[in-house]
Amino acid sequence: MRAGFLREHEDLVDALQRAIDVVLIAAVHVIATRAYHLPWRREGSNATVLAIVAFIIAGEFFGLYRAWRSERVRTEAQVVASTWTATVVLLLVVSVATKTTTTYSRVVSFAWFLTAPMVLVCWRVVMRSILREMRAHGRNLRSVAILGATKSAEDLCKRIRMRPWLGMKIVGVYDDRKVERRHAFTDAPWPHIGREADLIEACKKREIDVVYIALPLRAEARIGRLIRALADTTVTVNLVADFFTYDLLCARWTAIGDFPIVSIRDTPFSGAAGWVKRVEDIVLSSIILALIAVPLLVIAALVKLTSKGPVFFRQKRYGLNGKEIRVLKFRTMTVQEDGAEVKQATKDDVRVTAVGRVLRKTSLDELPQFFQALTGEMSIVGPRPHAVAHNEQYRSLIHGYMLRHKVKPGITGWAQINGWRGETPELSFMEKRVAHDLEYIEKWTLLWDLEIILRTVTGLKSRNAY
Repeated sequence: MRAGFLREHEDLVDALQRAIDVVLIAAVHVIATRAYHLPWRREGSNATVLAIVAFIIAGEFFGLYRAWRSERVRTEAQVVASTWTATVVLLLVVSVATKTTTTYSRVVSFAWFLTAPMVLVCWRVVMRSILREMRAHGRNLRSVAILGATKSAEDLCKRIRMRPWLGMKIVGVYDDRKVERRHAFTDAPWPHIGREADLIEACKKREIDVVYIALPLRAEARIGRLIRALADTTVTVNLVADFFTYDLLCARWTAIGDFPIVSIRDTPFSGAAGWVKRVEDIVLSSIILALIAVPLLVIAALVKLTSKGPVFFRQKRYGLNGKEIRVLKFRTMTVQEDGAEVKQATKDDVRVTAVGRVLRKTSLDELPQFFQALTGEMSIVGPRPHAVAHNEQYRSLIHGYMLRHKVKPGITGWAQINGWRGETPELSFMEKRVAHDLEYIEKWTLLWDLEIILRTVTGLKSRNAY
């Protein structure tokens, strides 16, 4: 298959995608029916046709049939799931409205609803694998030009080079500036092959498929002029905005009305992710509290019987968005510091009780916080909350420190299982902790939470906890 075959027949490929979806949706329904040893009836055909029509229409709405060359499989799978969910909802609404729910087998319907999206995703994974292999061997390529010899352009070139399966062939970099003003490429030495006018001419001759504009945001007049000029061509234009200079955290595109906005720093737990995180906390906290009910009573008795003072200790900490909360712990010291100055516990600290030393070393003093995870004040996994006094101390010393509070504080976290907990005798210790916390916020997934919980349970002892 020659390099440009798929590009020349994009309409045919697009239609083939839809046709395969149609066949798979129908095939899964038929197979589910036959597997349950039921005859195929007219009602089954009606449901299949309605599902196909709904899926194709919903697919257009969700952008299922757009180009996925440079996007993740996970993102495409999510769109497939959303499209199929909308299809299933329509089927259920129609069956209820027409009072035909009893004519369909619940087992067959459930199997169809559950299996179809998995099959649709699987064939896309297979197709992606085939296309990636073709592109890695020089087939189905897109010629790419970059306007602007900048650091962002070099970073883009590196990423394209590391992903040959994208099928992007960089022809060169265009820039009107003199050599001394251009960024010197080092690891990605693509040549400077012309000026802006040369790029426009090459696009008009259809020598280039995709243009990436990698100019700084301040060059908006120049960017606007180029975009207007490229409107006279069929080239695909992408803007490589240098937002990475602003220390992004969970950045995403948003909009107010039809006015696009880039969210530079935000929480990952908005929308569905927030619900997933909350359900995780409720379910796991309920299970854990049921399992540790007896140990909680035993520890409470030991604390009360071995030293003077209350069983529990509550200390002011910063919670979500910097809101003050009072974190609940088993008392482990002879003092209950909660003022403007709080001294961190150190090795052989005389303030720590005998029972408290064991509790702190094994993190068992944190167990009462599962009640706070259940009520929503805290989360099971997240950045550990610090005393208010320590927050005020470090927020002026560590860049981005307060971004830890874009999510709920956790009982355990990514920093803790990597050993960055307890005493911070040097500023670098706290910097490492904050770096791990921000990495967690930026890259959160449910599976990562479960991994952190598992590693916490299997490695309770900490070398830095006194």
